[in-house]
Amino acid sequence: MQEKINVAILDMYDGEPNQGMRCIQDILGRFSSQIFCTTYNVRQLAQIPDIAAYDLYISSGGPGNPLEGDGIWDVKYYALLDQLYEWNKQQEQKKYVLFICHSYQMAIHHFGLAEITKRKSTSFGVMTIHKTEAGMNDPLFENLDNPFWAVDSRDYQIVQPHHKKFKAMGAKIIALEKIRTHVEYERAIMAVRFSPEMVGTQFHPEADPESFHAHLRKPEVREKIIHMRGRARYLKMLEHLVEENTIYKTNETLIPNFIRQSLELIQQQHTLTHS
Repeated sequence: MQEKINVAILDMYDGEPNQGMRCIQDILGRFSSQIFCTTYNVRQLAQIPDIAAYDLYISSGGPGNPLEGDGIWDVKYYALLDQLYEWNKQQEQKKYVLFICHSYQMAIHHFGLAEITKRKSTSFGVMTIHKTEAGMNDPLFENLDNPFWAVDSRDYQIVQPHHKKFKAMGAKIIALEKIRTHVEYERAIMAVRFSPEMVGTQFHPEADPESFHAHLRKPEVREKIIHMRGRARYLKMLEHLVEENTIYKTNETLIPNFIRQSLELIQQQHTLTHS
């Protein structure tokens, strides 16, 4: 029987009530025969895993400004990113990392790949995500259409890529937000492949129809969306949730791709190491 792979879940929600952690744990639960998970409360308790103990990391979304920390948890978190990146450059047994939303923005900032700016208004809802040319062949998006659908929820955006940094790191932009012909704003960068082992998304691939529907039905959320976007747009969001090819497909596909592909590579590396 194969030994289970240790997975570290990095909870970046700072104690705020959320559906994200439940959704991540639900997806990981589908692989319970192959993995053992431990959750670290990064922002509230400054908990950081020992990298020697884990082969796979999922770092969650979270509230607030990605450029701000308290000088304790954020320093530890950035040190962890450096350790993981350096480990993968030096060791044959790789460690795989998925960054989601807030974590993705922090990783972009830390590695100096682009600018992070506050949006004119919150982006919130079920959106189309467009693969770039590099994204068309990225294993993370295997079996997803172009464009595909995902939940977007952010006050900040990644823009103005530093192409020299991308080239030096070997990083690639693999997805962009939809083309908005009626505005002149630059399209935000929605996903980046930092390295063969490290990848991040601005959107929430863990979101499932059940959790998002519950969120949209909260009176304060419903009123906020209707005020910002109008009743027709709100009803359209609810409609998108019941279509199988929208966020249901992304939930069933993207993080499972990341986990399955990473586990295969980790097991191959284990076999080579012990043969």
